[in-house]
Amino acid sequence: MKPLVPQYGAAALANVVPSILAGLGVPDMTAALGLPGARRVCLLLVDGLGWKSLRSREAEAPFLSSLASEREPITAGFPATTATSIAALGTGLPPGENGFVGYSFAAADNVMLNALGWHLHADGRPVDLRSRIVPEEFQPHRTAFERAAQAGVAVSIVAPRDQNGSGLSRAVLRGGRFVSAHTLGDLTSRTLEALRAHDRAFCYAYHGDLDVLGHVYGPSSDPWRHQLAYVDQLAARIADGLPHGAMLVITADHGMVEIGADDRVDLDDEPLLQDGVRMLGGEARARHVYTESGATDDVFDAWQSLLGDRAWILRRDDAITAGWFGPQVDDRVRPRIGDLVAAAQGTLAMTRSRTEARLSRFIGQHGSLTPHEQLVPLLVFQKA
Repeated sequence: MKPLVPQYGAAALANVVPSILAGLGVPDMTAALGLPGARRVCLLLVDGLGWKSLRSREAEAPFLSSLASEREPITAGFPATTATSIAALGTGLPPGENGFVGYSFAAADNVMLNALGWHLHADGRPVDLRSRIVPEEFQPHRTAFERAAQAGVAVSIVAPRDQNGSGLSRAVLRGGRFVSAHTLGDLTSRTLEALRAHDRAFCYAYHGDLDVLGHVYGPSSDPWRHQLAYVDQLAARIADGLPHGAMLVITADHGMVEIGADDRVDLDDEPLLQDGVRMLGGEARARHVYTESGATDDVFDAWQSLLGDRAWILRRDDAITAGWFGPQVDDRVRPRIGDLVAAAQGTLAMTRSRTEARLSRFIGQHGSLTPHEQLVPLLVFQKA
């Protein structure tokens, strides 16, 4: 099986917001996805709504499925994880340029950044380096939201309150007016208010509960299916309440695979996978492996020998050449990528039972280059 390399520049999450903003008349935006033009647009991001899972659950999601029947999926980006995908959406740039190359990755010598929570740690221990990791400097490119606002578009972000002013939001979503939403009803109401308040508006709305249930119970579980039905109603109610001519675009940050008890390789209990390793980043389905000086080849051989065809394992330069992180990788971003990058095949999970105890127990995992993780919907509804 070959890895599904993201279709950067043509059909990836980094193309979504530029394509929407091109239709809103924002200068220098490329409409790679060929979306219809509209003066009011809501982009609804449903965390964890993979294309494969959606297409297998038409009964639970009749509205979303009706839109999906007329569309093809797009690819998330690598790794297929929330922080990387939100960065791609907010900046309109692949990870090799925006710098968010995973769930966690090297931010300084022997220091890892958890990009989702904006936490720093070394060897699993918290590190007080917040003053040195300034979000606006860590990701210095102007966001797509900033460019839209400068062009006169009213930009709103409707999301849970704890995302307001977070490190990730400051780095990749800056430029919009933040509106806190607490429940599905609140999310619906605040989104429609944002669109109705202005003649030329872009609203990014985020819903995360489907992903939570996928992690805890798996994306084929009853709780996940029931939540999908609520998400379907959420999307349908937003679509029904749109002003005339407005457009709803629905996508996701990644899909998910289910992990069985025998699918886990515990990196904390496998000496052969620890020798020569200085730090480990990423998550169970996509790992950054930072090696001791001069040890990269030996570590590569050990990981390849133990994991075999259960993972795609590439050296940093090879992963960059293969296009995993986009058509180009900026010099400032290159050191953030592991000396080795390991992407799981099948249902393998490269867990860390002690260092990442809670994450290692998850049934649903994501991050890699399989269709179940990479393919996400791009659904479009325009109010007549």
